[in-house]
Amino acid sequence: MDAIKVGIVEDDKDWLRSLRAYLEKQPDIEVVFASDDKVATREALASGRLEVDVVLMDIMLHGEPEGVQLAEEVTAATGARVVMLTSMEEKELIFRSFQAGAIDYQIKSDFEALPNAVRAAARREAPISPAAAERMREEFRRLKQLEREFEKKKLQDMITPSELELLKLIDKGYTQTEIANRLVLSIRTIKNHVNHILKKLGSKGSKEAAREAKEKGLF
Repeated sequence: MDAIKVGIVEDDKDWLRSLRAYLEKQPDIEVVFASDDKVATREALASGRLEVDVVLMDIMLHGEPEGVQLAEEVTAATGARVVMLTSMEEKELIFRSFQAGAIDYQIKSDFEALPNAVRAAARREAPISPAAAERMREEFRRLKQLEREFEKKKLQDMITPSELELLKLIDKGYTQTEIANRLVLSIRTIKNHVNHILKKLGSKGSKEAAREAKEKGLF
């Protein structure tokens, strides 16, 4: 069985040497490329010298999250499976790494797990580690919350205070006649307000519009 060809991109030279030595003790793993420099890595990509099955990629290279972009470039150029390495648990960077094509994420301190992570990646069976999965779920929740806040703000900008008051009363079950009496307005004015709201929101009816406003947190 051929050895798994591995590339390592890591800016800490001492850790790079130690990791290389540790992996090379594995009988089925061969480290064929190791670099602490993003420029050298890109040169190897451009020349076709980066012939690897798996790349262990540090997210942070010399203080910048260059590993995320490099992961995308490596995946596109070589088809290698990229496992991200990090000493921190930065949810946004982990999420971006997976978007860039990485298949797993490993904390550096858990270096003993790396040989098996490499083997799993080479078999194209690499499961997302529990830590990475949890960070991704947290990031999805954060993005979902941002989406809800954006939709709420968009709706707030569309609806006037008087229209919002009208929607609140509709949500409470008041009829248009009851709302007209309560607000001391003509039924025609109430109907006009409702029609304006339906056009703005694209709703089929006033109860649907009120439900949407409530679900998005306007009241």
